[in-house]
Amino acid sequence: MIIVYMCYGSAHSSVVAASIHIGLLPIDRVPTYEEIVSLPHYDKTSNDEIGTLFYMGKDEFGNHVYIVGARNGRGIVTKAIYSFLSLYGISEKDILVVDALPIIGLTTKIGGITSRRLGIIFLGRPITVYGILKKYNNFVKLVTDIKIKLQIRS
Repeated sequence: MIIVYMCYGSAHSSVVAASIHIGLLPIDRVPTYEEIVSLPHYDKTSNDEIGTLFYMGKDEFGNHVYIVGARNGRGIVTKAIYSFLSLYGISEKDILVVDALPIIGLTTKIGGITSRRLGIIFLGRPITVYGILKKYNNFVKLVTDIKIKLQIRS
């Protein structure tokens, strides 16, 4: 199975959700600031990398977990992922695209714009982390729900 966590820029919400999914972040507590900023790809994706799939790792069931940023074209990117992989014989039932953007709040969005779009990383990055930490339980619920769905599919 292939799981793709998608968000606006593949820099914040998709990274956190995928990291929880593969065990880089805890499900039983809120992580520290340092744990968040040390994640692969966290607040690092550049504009020209939007739409690029990044491999994050495997989960405990052997599923491959990726992240992707899609800006405002999340529906189109989802369709493109499904149709491209079907050309290679990978069925839609073997792919799960998860939109992680709806679970973040305004704080993370403001931090993301400040850091990624405006390039004021020293100011934007801490704001994104603060927003992620405030909504961390939403991320854990999303990933837990996805894992339950994966177990039902098996």
